[in-house]
Amino acid sequence: MSTYKKILLALDLSNESEQLREKARTIAEANGAALYAIHVIEPLSFAYGGDVPMDLTSIQEQLDDHAKQKLQKFSDSIGYPIEGQLVVTGHTETEIHRIADEYNIDLIIVGSHGRHGIALLLGSTANGVLHGANCDVLAVRIIDDED
Repeated sequence: MSTYKKILLALDLSNESEQLREKARTIAEANGAALYAIHVIEPLSFAYGGDVPMDLTSIQEQLDDHAKQKLQKFSDSIGYPIEGQLVVTGHTETEIHRIADEYNIDLIIVGSHGRHGIALLLGSTANGVLHGANCDVLAVRIIDDED
């Protein structure tokens, strides 16, 4: 097994992200790795196809601030030093790949909901991260609240 020196933990900051905490800490501790945490915010304009008749800048800034606070809280609770907390705006998979390349990440840890049927055909964030990464990817099975 290769030794991981730099690990990127990709979080959506939902309550289900808590399920990744122990796995990330255990792997980082076992490898003595630098641990980074990332949360990607898709721009509000993506949701509306970029055709919004108002300025969303202040709302986007509020989303960024809220995400930074939640990421800080998560990082404080992990029980392992976090080298970097990154909140970035863009397409989720693209930004995770960009940061992984920029920081020379050896392992990306991402949650996977294990969707079935049509959701599986449409793809998931974990699947997108896996297929474009230049490093190992660990997709941790997330148990949904309704499971």
